[in-house]
Amino acid sequence: MEPIIQISLDLTQIDEALAVARAAVRAGVDWLEAGTPLILAEGLHGVRALRREFPEIPIVADLKTMDGAGLEAEMMFQAGANLVVVMGQAHDASILEQVKMARKYGGKVMCDLMLCPDMPGRARRAQELGVDYIIVHTGFDERNLIPGLSPLQDLPGVLAAVTIPVQAVGGLSIDQAIQTLEMGAQIVVFGAPLVISGTEFKPADPDFESILRTIVERVKRTSPPRAVV
Repeated sequence: MEPIIQISLDLTQIDEALAVARAAVRAGVDWLEAGTPLILAEGLHGVRALRREFPEIPIVADLKTMDGAGLEAEMMFQAGANLVVVMGQAHDASILEQVKMARKYGGKVMCDLMLCPDMPGRARRAQELGVDYIIVHTGFDERNLIPGLSPLQDLPGVLAAVTIPVQAVGGLSIDQAIQTLEMGAQIVVFGAPLVISGTEFKPADPDFESILRTIVERVKRTSPPRAVV
């Protein structure tokens, strides 16, 4: 089955996020992510706007939750999100609270391993706590400060540690993103610099849709088992 393609809407205005989302859906993207900048700028309004515009498309709310996890997850699920993100560095209790809310609202939880000192171990523990997906993430600031960092370096160990679906994200090129699927990841994420321009968090190339359509066609030719929302 085909891999899942997710687009990260790391924008700060709802109208810009909707415009990029429309182009992404036309190009064949499967999941829409309300990126952290959009959530900080527009909050629940951004998630609700995406849900109204795309009633059948899974929406990821990239909360990067560290605490207050149950309340944050409940708010996003009520606003229309299908998936929420808790940080692997958070306490087990926070992961459990998001899992509890996900079960209540029929949603799913993704655990982001960014900066976890033992990514395979934390991924294994997150799976035991009930999360549905693992994110192997090299952060925006981290990779800008230290050239050459990539989630590809951490992905094999995490894939070997868990049986739930894994995605890798963090400045990957198109070829690298496809490589993650060949390694065993099941979700590929495209964001900066494809979606945003530099560090301005504004829409990137005006020909974004045709570029993304070409990317989607390439990715769809890679076919690991597909996760189900």
